[in-house]
Amino acid sequence: MAQFHWRGCSHPFWLAIVRLEMLNPMRRVFLNSYRLLRVIRVLGRYGVLPNPEGHSTAARLAVALFQSPKDFEESFGARLAAALQELGPSFVKFGQSLAVRADLIGAQSADELAKLQDQLPPFDGDAAIAIVEAELNKGINELFDRFDIKPIAAASIAQVHFAETIDGAQVAVKILRPDIEKAFAKDIDLFAWLANCVEFWLPSFTRFKLCAVVSEFEETVSAELDLRLEAAAASALGDAMRDDVGFRVPVVDWKRTAHRVLTIERIDGIRIDDIDEIDRAGLDRQEILKISSAAFFHQVFRDGFFHADMHPGNMFVTEDGVLMPVDFGIMGRLDRATRYYLADMLMAFLRQDYQKVADIHFDAGLVPSDQSRTGFALAIRSVSEPIFECPMAEISIAQLLARLFQTAESFQMEVQPQLLLLQKTMLVAEGVGRKLDPNTNMWMLARPLIETWMRRYRGPEARLQEGVEGLMSIARRLPIMAGRLDRILSRLANESDTMVNRQSLWASVCGARGSASLTLGVFVVFSFIFIAIIF
Repeated sequence: MAQFHWRGCSHPFWLAIVRLEMLNPMRRVFLNSYRLLRVIRVLGRYGVLPNPEGHSTAARLAVALFQSPKDFEESFGARLAAALQELGPSFVKFGQSLAVRADLIGAQSADELAKLQDQLPPFDGDAAIAIVEAELNKGINELFDRFDIKPIAAASIAQVHFAETIDGAQVAVKILRPDIEKAFAKDIDLFAWLANCVEFWLPSFTRFKLCAVVSEFEETVSAELDLRLEAAAASALGDAMRDDVGFRVPVVDWKRTAHRVLTIERIDGIRIDDIDEIDRAGLDRQEILKISSAAFFHQVFRDGFFHADMHPGNMFVTEDGVLMPVDFGIMGRLDRATRYYLADMLMAFLRQDYQKVADIHFDAGLVPSDQSRTGFALAIRSVSEPIFECPMAEISIAQLLARLFQTAESFQMEVQPQLLLLQKTMLVAEGVGRKLDPNTNMWMLARPLIETWMRRYRGPEARLQEGVEGLMSIARRLPIMAGRLDRILSRLANESDTMVNRQSLWASVCGARGSASLTLGVFVVFSFIFIAIIF
């Protein structure tokens, strides 16, 4: 075998390594092409491939080749649920999102997909106990007086067992599925490969930031696969929502929580979409909708930290009407600037002020400045008016945003990946709201809260507070600037006496002094302005 020299080494081993590295990209192309083909084959076998009319020749050919010609006894929703379950956890999550959109896929299909939320086949109970003992380094009898071997719920990533601790507390124990990390890794690699292929072969799709979307999904999944992070998220959400009436987050049992195991307070309640049971319990559905709408608004706008997997299987109503969420694996975060943008846009939409919507997007830099504001406003009106012509209860803000993204293609608007998770959450929230009360729009319930929030955080008082915070930031930086000046002066005293060095150092000193003087001057000026405003 020919010798290969690498970093001074000569050995056939290094040649083998190089050959493997050269084969890795080809291997990835082959594997992901095979996985994509399998996805198409599975969807075709269940007869759920989309209608190819109006699509590319390749799409029509794929449907013609793989769509099963036989007549199915099962409904479309049942077949779609079975196909997604066979494809793996990432596809199951997609089905969970669709389950709350009966307005898009029909009530029957939505009911079938709802089974993906917590009615998947469980894994063996003995395997669950083995995972608990391995993660917590204790026998199951040392941790619990009772551990139900049969899970109460099984989802795409984990399953839940009821138990009683040795202290007598009633808890729910969430345990990750065996080898779930490998399954997700394959799906994510497929999605990343497809995103790269699309952006390479179709440059016009670059603005959709598909690679960034996949990367964000990967981060979300990584957090979901570490139950310690989920426990921390539950604790943080509980702290943020502590003073919200009618909403409570269950307490985490940190002593019985690890990487693959989460122990949390057991919830005794009714699924938020079990309308018959809610009515039998004598609970006010309108009041439940008000609480859930307020909770969603407070999480998104007030706190910038929201539960992003709020499907009906993750929200329960107690006998006294308190809403309690579970499953905190997917959480969304929004900075203050994004929250301001969302609030402004939402209020402009609700007031049907389309020029304002356009101005918000241009001012935020989401649409290139060389595009027409008037044309963009007209495009927004063209997709919004049909929605606002519907009865108030049927108006969908999430659908409005989806159409906005579609319309914005001709205006080179960039998709913001951090907003996609919120859009999905809005779809789910709207679906739950319509189940609770088809005649009430959750956004109308939240509108007064949004207006109050905007007056508080966007009004003169808020601007004054931001100015004060800016002044305090400048004040905190002054000692740092002074320290830098001292160090430069000390260096000047120790440097040689050459003209070059003197000139160089003198320039540095002047720059530092100028910077410090400027900072001090700005601080003084703004201080006088602040005093003038106050007094």
